[in-house]
Amino acid sequence: MAIAEILILAFALSIDALIVSFSYGLILNKEKCKYSIILAFAFGFFQFLMPIIGWYLSSCIYSLLEIFSKWIVFSVFMFLSIRFIKSAFSQEEIRITCITLKCLFFLAIATSIDALGAGISLKFTNVTILIPSIIIGTITFIDSVVGFWTANIFKKIPSKYIELFGGLLLLYLAIKSIII
Repeated sequence: MAIAEILILAFALSIDALIVSFSYGLILNKEKCKYSIILAFAFGFFQFLMPIIGWYLSSCIYSLLEIFSKWIVFSVFMFLSIRFIKSAFSQEEIRITCITLKCLFFLAIATSIDALGAGISLKFTNVTILIPSIIIGTITFIDSVVGFWTANIFKKIPSKYIELFGGLLLLYLAIKSIII
């Protein structure tokens, strides 16, 4: 597999992490620098790790996870989407000011399940997995930071609409996960 193909794969795999980072960039107002790096690191690390796991465990783990993977991703994104949308229509100001470790873990898993499948696919192309995984993790890290900070352009929009938009982006990811 050529480096150009690995870069294309890396960008494709990083899109979900970019969208989730963008959504959190819209709603987080405190410690933005800290959370942009935490999100990017978590997403990049899991995007790095999952292809390696997929490559080594190949058919065993993927055949078990494949049955549930779409529903796991759907559930995580749907839960977050409902939370954002509910907050947008709530009378009281409910602001998400931090990301819990549990939430971060599930987001990182949900955005990297495709990378597990990519690792399995890479095994069948006779590519050693370390370089592609480093590229995938690095691109995801960069895209996550870019997504988070790009959201600041939209900060002047009232928070109600921002939370609704963030929730709709996550709803899109939830629906996409079970359709595609």
